[in-house]
Amino acid sequence: MRKSYVVSFHYMAYSDITFKDKNPIKCWLQHRRLVDATRIAEARLNPRCILDFGAGNGELCKLIAVQFPKTTIICYEPTPSLMAEAKDNLADLPQVHFCADITTIADGSVDLIFCLEVFEHLPDTETKDALCQFSRLLGADGNAVIGVPIEIGIPAIYKGVFRMSRRFGAFDASFRNVLLAALCSPPEKRPVSEVAPGFAFHYEHMGFDYRKLQALLLERFSLQKVVTSPFRCFGSWVNPEVNFLVHKANPALQRDTVRSPIL
Repeated sequence: MRKSYVVSFHYMAYSDITFKDKNPIKCWLQHRRLVDATRIAEARLNPRCILDFGAGNGELCKLIAVQFPKTTIICYEPTPSLMAEAKDNLADLPQVHFCADITTIADGSVDLIFCLEVFEHLPDTETKDALCQFSRLLGADGNAVIGVPIEIGIPAIYKGVFRMSRRFGAFDASFRNVLLAALCSPPEKRPVSEVAPGFAFHYEHMGFDYRKLQALLLERFSLQKVVTSPFRCFGSWVNPEVNFLVHKANPALQRDTVRSPIL
């Protein structure tokens, strides 16, 4: 079983290319996607233990701690550089426990999992491994909030223009690939790197199709909600992000409960 699922950013701090990016719109969107994801997890879920799976620098854990102040929070981040950032960022939150090895967390011990902007980096095998871990870790009535970027259709156009303005000609910033993604047929062959020996990941978002992940979730979980961000009324046509709320239950039951975005 592969244990590491998250991209490593060795050349600069994770926050510098996300929450502290020099582009104010990107910076706002990064903060907004965290807020929208936490709002999906309603207070009625009453979790005793929350896992932030692929926590990066721990920014989400701070919002979780505000929403669920009495809940134990596990910050899982296998990349050493990001774990160091997370420990520094969350030093004042005693309810946060840090974990670099997912296999050390007991079966069925987690009530709610947050996993934001991780799956777009995972090849097929790593994706299935991660979902198996979700099934193992969640209790019988557990839930998970999974957030991923929308990299097809109209979002692919404005994201592609932004990326081309920064690194024209790169895999995620070539006219051909941006056009394919805009036509909802993104390139299937994606560059694969290793965060560590045997631990594969896709650095770029280009080529990721959230619809394939949604199909996998339907096979394994009960899909409760599908909510786009930041302007949910526009659905997946325009929004850059989509969040899935899944429940550990019989997937066959999901047909009566799923709420889809405006397509």
